[in-house]
Amino acid sequence: MAQSALTQTAPTGNWRAHYAHFAWGSAVICLLIAAVYYHVLVKLVIDWWQIPDFSHGFLVPLFSVYLVWEKREALRSTVIAPCWGGLAVIALGLLVLLLGVYGSELFLSRVSLVILLAGLVLCFGGRQFLKELRFALLVLLLAIPIPSIVFNKITFPLQIMASKLASGLLPLFGVPVLREGNVIELPMMKLEVAEACSGIRSLMSLFTLAVFYGYFLEKSAWRRGALVLASIPIAIAANAVRILGTGLCVQYWDPDKALGFFHEFSGWVIFLVSLACLYAVHCVMSLFPAKRRQI
Repeated sequence: MAQSALTQTAPTGNWRAHYAHFAWGSAVICLLIAAVYYHVLVKLVIDWWQIPDFSHGFLVPLFSVYLVWEKREALRSTVIAPCWGGLAVIALGLLVLLLGVYGSELFLSRVSLVILLAGLVLCFGGRQFLKELRFALLVLLLAIPIPSIVFNKITFPLQIMASKLASGLLPLFGVPVLREGNVIELPMMKLEVAEACSGIRSLMSLFTLAVFYGYFLEKSAWRRGALVLASIPIAIAANAVRILGTGLCVQYWDPDKALGFFHEFSGWVIFLVSLACLYAVHCVMSLFPAKRRQI
């Protein structure tokens, strides 16, 4: 009996010792990462707070932590097989960090953290461990503001597209328009679709929420992808409707109120409508059940 009891308690002691070493090692690594990325992370949080286009960044790390927590059973059953290849990935992450810091490119500095985390998981956990956590790591990219050069390349086409859609819809409501680029000339005044009105804010936020929505409410990978892709035309169309409403208010109500209170308030309303449209797309998809393979 004594030998049996000793046999049963030994694994528990080993597990506790292993857990203690893992906890101390993880704490040291987290402190080192915090020391290296302190300025990068502080600036990132400030951007989340000050740039409305990326205010959803506060939710992304929480979602990523939840993904890791949900994978806890799978991670416990995964065989830990440290891989030397992780050192190369860690070195790549640090190299990208140096390029970002000395090249004054915040995007590279921030992306380097995701690369570094992937390298650490691969180095200490192995390929299977990284496979289990790949989605949680990739999701972190949604919290990183896109580079200015890419942002400008996306914003201007969105401005033109929103202007075209709104100027095409306004005549249907009896409002004659003349469009020149991103400027819509109405009988009452000129309405400029500025960079802030391009729809990039609602597009980025709706895209991120579509990822969350699809993960929680869909099990099929292709349906999750379809919901995420559907968020793009929904956001573009919703922004065009917002500009349409602003144009109608300018023409038939009060230009000052249309460009003031209505323009700001309609942004929240249109975003809620976009969420409703995303839900409607999901409902339509639910009418066509996914085919299950017979094993």
